[in-house]
Amino acid sequence: MSLLQAEEISVHFGGVHAVQEVSFSVAEGEVFSIVGPNGAGKTTIFNLLSRIYDVTHGRVIFAGEDITRVPTHKVAELGIARTFQNTELFEQETVLNNLLIGCHTHRATNLVSEMLFLPGVRRQELAFRQRVEDVIDLLDLQSHRDQIIANLPYGVRKMVEVGRALCMQPKLLLLDEPSSGLNPEETEDLSFWLEDINQELGITVIMVEHDMNLVSQASDRVMALADGKLLTVGEPQEVQSHPEVLRAYLGD
Repeated sequence: MSLLQAEEISVHFGGVHAVQEVSFSVAEGEVFSIVGPNGAGKTTIFNLLSRIYDVTHGRVIFAGEDITRVPTHKVAELGIARTFQNTELFEQETVLNNLLIGCHTHRATNLVSEMLFLPGVRRQELAFRQRVEDVIDLLDLQSHRDQIIANLPYGVRKMVEVGRALCMQPKLLLLDEPSSGLNPEETEDLSFWLEDINQELGITVIMVEHDMNLVSQASDRVMALADGKLLTVGEPQEVQSHPEVLRAYLGD
């Protein structure tokens, strides 16, 4: 069963056709990777799926619902969370507080009840704290929980951003170059965490990634792009050996 379908999506910026009539579907429970050389349109597709950009043509279906024109701030409530190429965290807050912010999407209380700290607010706070603790355990962030983000190495920041997205309890997780800036050991750890996120938490993952070893290890299927156009979709080894993909990366 498809969780997400993109139907001939395109976006134009003036005379620049950043994405041109790209169609694909992602099955529930799948790890789906998007690859291609720089400027291929990979992150632009993420921006279309998360509604940062409006599509010029086509439509996006998520969990059976047309979300092509859904307001951007509603996307997280629908069950789509994402990370960015460059971490977008609150630099002067702790890891714990950054993760708690991810729970905000599911806040069911109001200002008055929170000011009075009613029983419902206490129960909600406990539930949020438990969710954050589970994510800290999953991503092995225990030693960093009370540290300020600005004081952390880049690799840890990347995992905190993944953790904040997980605290939103998404159905679909969009990871934009999660291994960027990570050393080989951190990248290997990431591959195991991706497996846990997908299999233990049951979260469908779409990943934009340049590290083809990680793509091969973690992905069920891969989509290759070049110049905003779809080249092919298939299993990792099949895509890596596809003539159009080799031409896009290596030239004629």
